[in-house]
Amino acid sequence: MTEVHSISKNTSRVSDYKSRFGPDGLHLFNRETGTNILIDEVMIPTDRWSKAPRQVSIALTNACDLSCTHCYASKQKAILDFDLLTTWLRTLDLNGCMGVGFGGGEPTLYPKFIELCEYATNETGLAVTLTTHGHRLDEAFLNKLSGNVHFVRVSMDGVGSTYEDIRGRSFDELVKKIKLLKETVPFGVNYVVNAATIGDLDEAAQIADNLGASELLLLPEVPVGRGKGIDDNTNRVMQEWVRNYLGDVRLAISETHTDGIPVCEPFEMETGISSYVHIDAMGILKTNSFSQDGVLVNHLKIMDALKTLRDRS
Repeated sequence: MTEVHSISKNTSRVSDYKSRFGPDGLHLFNRETGTNILIDEVMIPTDRWSKAPRQVSIALTNACDLSCTHCYASKQKAILDFDLLTTWLRTLDLNGCMGVGFGGGEPTLYPKFIELCEYATNETGLAVTLTTHGHRLDEAFLNKLSGNVHFVRVSMDGVGSTYEDIRGRSFDELVKKIKLLKETVPFGVNYVVNAATIGDLDEAAQIADNLGASELLLLPEVPVGRGKGIDDNTNRVMQEWVRNYLGDVRLAISETHTDGIPVCEPFEMETGISSYVHIDAMGILKTNSFSQDGVLVNHLKIMDALKTLRDRS
């Protein structure tokens, strides 16, 4: 789901918004408040459309200290070069990208993670997000992270014993970590939906609300890596749950399973690679994190790799 807010006199100045040009019009985004404004009455000439995707996710490393039953990430040892990353971030920013999401593996295991977030925040106009299992978060780490990340997504698959069976870590400890996070940066909860976790959705949504999460992102399991994929019955139950949802936390869902789900998508024409791409820890540019095919960026400039990927699609 993509949310577009109206302009408020109390939000911020126009100069605080990054602009992006595309087939849907002029897109303004404030990374501090998370406010999106789409001025769709403006017709942008094709030659002025922003060349970079709206959002890019990057797996910094394949390293992870958990072994989850549904994990799709590659187990091949890989880590991205810091200088290469900063070059990509600078180029993406200059070509109209709005935000970058750091993941993995577990991104907090990346040796220069804090320095990378500082660079992205201070040297580019990109919104910086992080997807983490949350168990490495502590006050010292969060103090360093404060001001250098704009949104954090914490994986919480199931509640109580369901979570512990999947993640092999204490659910109560996860809740304690999220409470620490609440005082530092806006955050959301990522929730993998499968036959094991579907029954905990009501409780998970309530816990997310109680903890102060601003979003609950549903991630129907895909049949990649260790994941068997969401079965048809579980998918139907999830769709019904979404249709009947009355909670206060904003719902979102991965693009792979929007069929049968009432979604809000203002960017109707800016789709595919123009909307989103993923770079894995081996430097391969893909249309999404589950894809088995892509273009190696290490030996190409990032914009050249994007062009090659577009030509292939």
